[in-house]
Amino acid sequence: MEKDNEVTSPELTEEPQASPDVAVAGSLEKPRWKIIGPGLIVAATGIGAGDLVATMVAGSSYGYTLLWAVILGVVVKIALVEGAGRWTLATGRTIFDGWKSLGLWAVVYFGVYVVVWGFSFGAAAMSGTGLALNGLFPGLDVRYWAMLAGLAGLLLVWFGKYKPFENVMAVLIGVMFVTVVGSALLTTPNLGEIAAGLVPIIPDGAVLNTLGLAGGVGGTITLAAYGYWLAEKGWDTPRWMRVMRIDNAWAYAMSGIFVVSMLIVGAELLFSAGMVVGDGEEGLIDLADVLAERYGSFMAPLFLVGFFAATFSSVLGVWHGVSLMFADFVATMRNLPSDDSRRGAGGSYYRMYILWLTFPPMALLFLDKPILLVVVYGALGSLFMPFLAITLLLLMNSKVVPKQWRNRWWVNVILSLVAAMFLVLGINELIKAVAPLFGG
Repeated sequence: MEKDNEVTSPELTEEPQASPDVAVAGSLEKPRWKIIGPGLIVAATGIGAGDLVATMVAGSSYGYTLLWAVILGVVVKIALVEGAGRWTLATGRTIFDGWKSLGLWAVVYFGVYVVVWGFSFGAAAMSGTGLALNGLFPGLDVRYWAMLAGLAGLLLVWFGKYKPFENVMAVLIGVMFVTVVGSALLTTPNLGEIAAGLVPIIPDGAVLNTLGLAGGVGGTITLAAYGYWLAEKGWDTPRWMRVMRIDNAWAYAMSGIFVVSMLIVGAELLFSAGMVVGDGEEGLIDLADVLAERYGSFMAPLFLVGFFAATFSSVLGVWHGVSLMFADFVATMRNLPSDDSRRGAGGSYYRMYILWLTFPPMALLFLDKPILLVVVYGALGSLFMPFLAITLLLLMNSKVVPKQWRNRWWVNVILSLVAAMFLVLGINELIKAVAPLFGG
């Protein structure tokens, strides 16, 4: 496993006990943190084209009224990701190993989920990237751009090296941030209305939309991949606990700025002018045209580059992070030793899942999704977040975790509320998915 203790400022010290992975020239190197770390990779991976559209539509429909829900969503993700990271550092075990200890129900749920979700997500992620590339270079059809994006993702993560992956993600994150935040600043947002949006108000008939915005933006299986990226980074003992927490909080604060910027674009550019764009990923292409019409032709390609960076970062993040989870799932179920090469990045199980994400979903780029797949994917997907919250409640209060790293009471309260919120959303999504089968 590749260790990456490369340092840039700022330096942050941790507990003084020695650890062999941080000894340099006979002296103890103190744990340090830098701006681009596993946390920002998790956050960027979770924010795809669908999240951009959801936030933009919220801004165009309600202005700044739901700004508080976006910020609540940031707090929710910090709590979930911190729990996954704390489990890994405190116990030295992966999150799937923890799920296995909870019983067969958790193993079966994750096993079915990771296979079905990967098939459907592979098509969706490639399609979103293809749409952005087609907007920039319309000479090639969206589906073919999508296939090229999937192949590019496969090649970039095939060998499983963390450092090159982190470097590419850093570039994509920088492009995302500059283009989307720059677009928001260009609209000269109304600071008074932004401040008013911090007051928790739910518009009439928007309860589920509000919960979806708070819970859905940036929320996927990749939240649970954080622990695997910590290990790849070399942050693998309790000495890194404070560094992990700062990395996680900083990352989701940055992603919050990113998502709020998209809300500002929707509120200032669309809501104030009474304009409507498409509510699918095509809406981002429409938005690029609106930006070009309002601020100059250069804005369309600039925004589309940011759109590409957001979608392709999701491709890379899932192709790398969830493949690590799948490899651990198979290896753990087969009781392979921890040093077995098939368990880690670049191993056969890791590559098997990359192939699953890339090639079978290409069929969905030419065909409508089968209705049964839509139902199963919708049911499993909508219920994964409460699964994560509930299992973290069980794991992080267990005797397996050293007492000083177990959940505080207020963390249990947050996770319980998150589980309840996502269960409401999940049941609603399940009803919407199943309704067409019964003529609803």
